[in-house]
Amino acid sequence: MQRHRRVIQAVQWSVVGFYAFLVVLPACLPLPPAGASIVDNLTLFAQFVFWGVWWPLVIAATMLLGRVWCGVFCPEGALTEWASRHGRGGSIPRWVRWRGWPTLAFIATTVYGQLISVYDYAQATLLILGGSTLAAMLVGYLYGQSKRVWCRYLCPVSGVFALLAKVAPLHFRADEAAWRRHQGAVPRVDCAPLLNLRHLDSASACHSCGRCSGHRGAIELATRSPNAEILGPVRTGDDTSAGLLVFGLLGVAVGAFQWSLSSAFVAAKQGAAEWLIAHDQYTLLADNAPWWLLTHQPAASDVFSWLDGLAILAYIGGHALLVGGLVWLALGAAVRVLGDGAFTRHRLAMALVPLAGAGLVLGLSMTTANHLRAEGVPLAWLGPLRVLLLGGAVGWSLVLGARLLAGATAGGARKAVALACYGLPVALMGTIWVWMLFGA
Repeated sequence: MQRHRRVIQAVQWSVVGFYAFLVVLPACLPLPPAGASIVDNLTLFAQFVFWGVWWPLVIAATMLLGRVWCGVFCPEGALTEWASRHGRGGSIPRWVRWRGWPTLAFIATTVYGQLISVYDYAQATLLILGGSTLAAMLVGYLYGQSKRVWCRYLCPVSGVFALLAKVAPLHFRADEAAWRRHQGAVPRVDCAPLLNLRHLDSASACHSCGRCSGHRGAIELATRSPNAEILGPVRTGDDTSAGLLVFGLLGVAVGAFQWSLSSAFVAAKQGAAEWLIAHDQYTLLADNAPWWLLTHQPAASDVFSWLDGLAILAYIGGHALLVGGLVWLALGAAVRVLGDGAFTRHRLAMALVPLAGAGLVLGLSMTTANHLRAEGVPLAWLGPLRVLLLGGAVGWSLVLGARLLAGATAGGARKAVALACYGLPVALMGTIWVWMLFGA
């Protein structure tokens, strides 16, 4: 990878071209007619590729290979680095370095995508993905010199990828002893995500681009146990990552996948509409919002009222606060029972990474299944595959939690109670996904 940078750059720009084609052109076309198929309609094909194939594979690849998507394939990464190479080269402001941006950006993008039905309409896809790409290029133009400032600090999925890469069995690592032994001058490494290469021991922030491979005879691509990073020492940033994991991936993301399946959502919205009508209040029942604020596709008989938008916000927000809050409290209870001052809720939360990653794949696979079902593809295999994925993730998170708790200094009885507390959020998320996939 280090010796063939031009090949990787060619791959990156090929992905940029393919990405631009599938994002821009379908938004200029009319809605698919009745009976259209992914094999004869570009708009449906683009929806299937982006949401049914592309993103599930990116999530799975990050958990298997680390952030190789970011370093080798991502169009936004390539474009922001190119813009930075030809931009103003300004210093990075303190507000850009705020550690909360990845969490805030992920939540805002996820919720906004539901309000404008990003999985269903090409205009919405262009607005969110295209807007993100333009923002990445602008940040690249303003700040850094040939660096990926956007990717490091502001990308809406950077925090998600950092969490998922923790369980990747493949990563670049630095041997500090070999680093110190190395003599003589060495070429400077152009590390786009601005990492401290001497202390490179985590897959979370590394983009796996290979540029530093062999540097000072100390950095190499290596295998490891998928559990190594989570069971290893506490790392800087785990406190922020825990909030994103619990309230973002287990709360907001699952709520976004769930609201359209919920009979409680329909009943609550219908009850609210009846109350408004009974009190001669019709403002929230109007469906005059622009398409870029709420879904407005009259040709597809798909128009959101202001009440619809508020109901979606309330459902996703309520799910995030309720489920995320329960998980957060259960993790806190486990830590309190241990009574080990060195053991934190943030550390224990990292054991839920496999369950969160599997949830993203399962949620996105619902879009995959809808497209394949519309094409008449037999899906008898899908149920067993989902059971295997969900069961494996539940078991993996339980094992990680048990091993983390086993390393605490508390006695056996305290550890057993703490494990029971930790098992509650695992059981809760498993139950939610069983209902969504098989009972909704």
